Amino acid sequence: MGKKDPRVDAYIDKAAGFAKPILKRLRAAVHGACPEVEEDMKWSFPHFMYKGMLCSMASFKEHAAFGFWKGSLVVGDTSKNAEAMGHLGRLTSLADLPPKTVLARYIKKAAALNDDGVKVERTAKRASPKPVRVPPDLAAALNRSAAAHKTFSAFSPSHKREYIDWITEARTAPTRERRVKQTIEWLIEGKARNWKYM
Repeated sequence: MGKKDPRVDAYIDKAAGFAKPILKRLRAAVHGACPEVEEDMKWSFPHFMYKGMLCSMASFKEHAAFGFWKGSLVVGDTSKNAEAMGHLGRLTSLADLPPKTVLARYIKKAAALNDDGVKVERTAKRASPKPVRVPPDLAAALNRSAAAHKTFSAFSPSHKREYIDWITEARTAPTRERRVKQTIEWLIEGKARNWKYM
């Protein structure tokens, strides 16, 4: 037996007027086609779980969206994900939804893929991070302090950039000098640039 989540009820209640009937129909379709589905809130919008991620729905100011976790295997070439998040395109009224039988067929296919343990190949590769360019004044200060240099070298590129951006965004030379000095002090203590918020 499936499980409904009251947070999904609250999500639907807060949705724009046009979206409420769309979300209600989508929810009913998922539960009808996959009675064992369980609801959850992930990334602040409703997801339906059945032996892993099955599908999700979302509401925005002017449209709603619905998508499958393994969408390319479920809807294939009929996907409208170029129009909006999800695979059914921009949903602004019930008329934008596929016929109930087609929607049920999609949901059953998605559930069958999860039953069979099918995995979707993710083809997009992450771009390698851009090299971090250390400004000369910071490089010189780092070379004068082994402790600061060691801390800075161990940071991820994003943590290094936080310090570099802070230094290079200074509007005056004295401010920049103060920031380089403060950077070295914090690095000696092993602190990231935004350590106060961590």
